[in-house]
Amino acid sequence: MEFIIFLIIFPFILSLFLLIPSEKLRNVLVRVGSGIIIGTVIIFAFFYLNKSPMYFHLEIGKILDKILFGSEFIIGIIILAICIKHKKFLPSLFIILHLIIMTYYEINYAHEVKVDSYLYFDQFSIIMALIIGIIGTLVCVYAIGYMKDYHNHHKEVKDRSNFFFFILFAFLSAMFGVVFSNDIHWMHFFWEITTYCSFILIGYSKTEEATKNAFHALNLNMLGGLVFSIGFIYLFANYHTIELNKIIALKGTIALLPIALICFAGIVKSAQFPFSSWLLGAMVAPTPTSALLHSSTMVKAGVFLLIKFSPLLQNTVTGYMIAIIGGLTFLFAAFIAISQKNAKKVLAYSTISNLGLIVACAGIGSYETVWAAIFLIIFHAIAKSLLFISVGVVEHKIGSKDIEDMDNLMTRLPQTTIFIVIGISGMFIAPFGMLISKWAALEAFVNVHSIISPILILIISYGGAVTIFFWTKWLGKIISINNVEQSKMPVGKEMDFDQWISLFVHGVLTVLTCVAFPLISMFAIEPYIHSIYNSSHGLGRSNVIIMIIMVMLIILLPLILMTLQKRKQFHQKEVYMGGRNVDTFLKFEGSMGVKKELNNKNYYLEKYFNEKKINDLGIWLSLVAIIIMLVGIK
Repeated sequence: MEFIIFLIIFPFILSLFLLIPSEKLRNVLVRVGSGIIIGTVIIFAFFYLNKSPMYFHLEIGKILDKILFGSEFIIGIIILAICIKHKKFLPSLFIILHLIIMTYYEINYAHEVKVDSYLYFDQFSIIMALIIGIIGTLVCVYAIGYMKDYHNHHKEVKDRSNFFFFILFAFLSAMFGVVFSNDIHWMHFFWEITTYCSFILIGYSKTEEATKNAFHALNLNMLGGLVFSIGFIYLFANYHTIELNKIIALKGTIALLPIALICFAGIVKSAQFPFSSWLLGAMVAPTPTSALLHSSTMVKAGVFLLIKFSPLLQNTVTGYMIAIIGGLTFLFAAFIAISQKNAKKVLAYSTISNLGLIVACAGIGSYETVWAAIFLIIFHAIAKSLLFISVGVVEHKIGSKDIEDMDNLMTRLPQTTIFIVIGISGMFIAPFGMLISKWAALEAFVNVHSIISPILILIISYGGAVTIFFWTKWLGKIISINNVEQSKMPVGKEMDFDQWISLFVHGVLTVLTCVAFPLISMFAIEPYIHSIYNSSHGLGRSNVIIMIIMVMLIILLPLILMTLQKRKQFHQKEVYMGGRNVDTFLKFEGSMGVKKELNNKNYYLEKYFNEKKINDLGIWLSLVAIIIMLVGIK
């Protein structure tokens, strides 16, 4: 229990110290504090990952309940004041309703609540703690150099780096609270803290666009939090428990309405259609914010909650509709990613798409799909965080996020390019090569004896193919040499030490996760699956063969690129133009004496994968599924 309490409290205490004005001291605290958190979660996992789930009672639990309620009320009033200052009616209304509902709960039910276990851990929550504690803190370390560079590029933005780091670590503290809370009321408190932190981080620059996007994220996530609060109050009023383990144990006897309400909050937090727009708007924030929200923290809270409740969703209308929402999000977000040139938008839509597949697996709720979902969470958290922070380096060095401006990146930013290659390999070789090609998720969907089974099979098949398409064309772009002179253009120092350390560890973790795939399955995921379903989903022989191929690709491709770069063997091949001369700038004289230029550009197929049209279709179809999810409850 000491590990859990430390991981929840220490990042918050550290965040208070980071408010100091001294940049040098703050940077030291970030490095040392991050090292302590990483060391703690690794030691915790080493000793307890192979243990059975453990639940902990706190003698001061009732006192802490009052403290959390008071804190939530005060923070809510502060955010309400900000909303009123900016004349934002809708989030103000949501906050007022939320405070009224929580006050109602405190007055009418809190005194009746008897909680046996406030905190807990199992293999899944330890996996989440490793993701938060390692990936989250590496993003914070990366932010040391990034924020300095950010303010050098954005002189118009007031430097509030101390406040930025304060919110980052408060965010990590809240995420640890989400994954270790067995008391749903406590989980809801930490859930709302992540909403407020994301609101502040997205609006960091205080530009008109940042402020607009921050309030949009607040609107949607406050809606989700409001519905969450109604769901857990309904649970206590009718089943006299708000403990996660006891709720899950009610499988088959519990009404699905409160579960559907809580899962609705998970759908919003994980940025599924029709609520995906808040995560896209988060891209306006500094890159560390995007990396945290898209990989290791905010969105993972949503899928964590859905997977926790997935045993209750199995073979239910609610579960099937959640699976449909996830499947539609997976497919449509992947379609939209094809048409995007902005690297961050590709990463954002691919995040939404990947989360969709995880949500689809959680909605089905079988032990095979939960196994697949947890692995997708692991691969996505590491590889996507690596890609976001790598693109942050590229953006500052070449002054663009456009993929079409990334020609000759292998010669201009060789180290960063290697990390991008590892990240892309981890995204489409690892989860899709391992799970879809092996049929883990697909097989589970085939075994669903429901009218939605053929729909999910088609969705996952087409979605997987589309995903490979948009990752491959980006991968080809960054390793191509298109213009000899441009490839020699200096970009200055590639990255500082903190950024390099963060990218390097991310890259190593991506490779190690692939290598250790069987061990992770055997010692972490399979025991968790067995404890919930009394069945397990392990690795077959075909899985091991695919894993070996995947590991070879994810290791050999970067090594080959590094070797060629060191030997300076990246060069432009001669271009044959039927006898017409082509210079080093890839220009030639056309038949009418006009200078022409050869281009190496990707297809984006905007006509067929129009962002607005596909978004609108996804929103309407998902809304229909949500309505069925709520009114079709049995």
